[in-house]
Amino acid sequence: MKLLRFNNGRIGLVIDDTVRDVTTAAGVDPEFWPPVGVVRLIEQFAHRRDDLLAAALAAEPLAIDSVVIDNPVPWPNKLIAIPVNYHAHALEMSSPAISKNGGFFVKSASSLSGAGQPVLLPDLPGRAVHHEAELAVVIGRRGRHIPREQALDYVFGYGCLLDMTVRGKQERAIRKSYDTFTPLGPWITTADEVPDPSALRVQLWVNGEPRQDAWTRDMIVDVPEIIAMCSSVMTLEPGDVIATGTAEGVGPVVPGDEITIDITPGVGRMTVAVAQGEGGWNVAIPRTLPNI
Repeated sequence: MKLLRFNNGRIGLVIDDTVRDVTTAAGVDPEFWPPVGVVRLIEQFAHRRDDLLAAALAAEPLAIDSVVIDNPVPWPNKLIAIPVNYHAHALEMSSPAISKNGGFFVKSASSLSGAGQPVLLPDLPGRAVHHEAELAVVIGRRGRHIPREQALDYVFGYGCLLDMTVRGKQERAIRKSYDTFTPLGPWITTADEVPDPSALRVQLWVNGEPRQDAWTRDMIVDVPEIIAMCSSVMTLEPGDVIATGTAEGVGPVVPGDEITIDITPGVGRMTVAVAQGEGGWNVAIPRTLPNI
């Protein structure tokens, strides 16, 4: 299944390139705050699956381009990210095996956004903001000290993710946690439709120009080991999102650009706009680079 969130919090399934509204069957109130309905749905998904499918088949088909696509997993307990997790990207960044030697870091969950929302660049003249195309893993059930051999049993699904980054020497978390800096989507494809997360092709284009193209088999730390590593430190909860790292080819974007990420087979394709935002400077990241 492909689970979509659209039009300010409604829940849909994607069937034959159409959206089917299953909000009622999902037990999600789009007006409820905080928006934890999707996390609850993920935790209960095995019991609701048949009802969701029946509701989808009975619902009126909506054209995908007629809806506004939201972030599919708002309000996760954690947004975890793996740094420098492809061999060629390690060479590109002169940061060998950070994922293996340095583990992971945590981004602000408020940086998550959906395909229908632009990436807003902070007002930081002279600072480059780079795209990073990544496979997202969404956790389906609670787990701690998960063995590698059982790790994929804890996965709810997969999605496309952009880990936008202000380049600089500050800690990753501050440079990667701006609002809209983690587009996720366009939907979550359930794990049964992605039997082997090590056999996926991750591609990215900016304004139609190819920038990134890699296979997940080239990860330094693969998806099962990522889950085992993270769960050895903290309890993973339903709805937690893990960004599994990017490949070589990262590069800058500017206002007016359009970023497209595609993960095949079966995960999805997402296009987001890039626009100029306001503010974003602080004591750690000054508005303009100092003269040296």
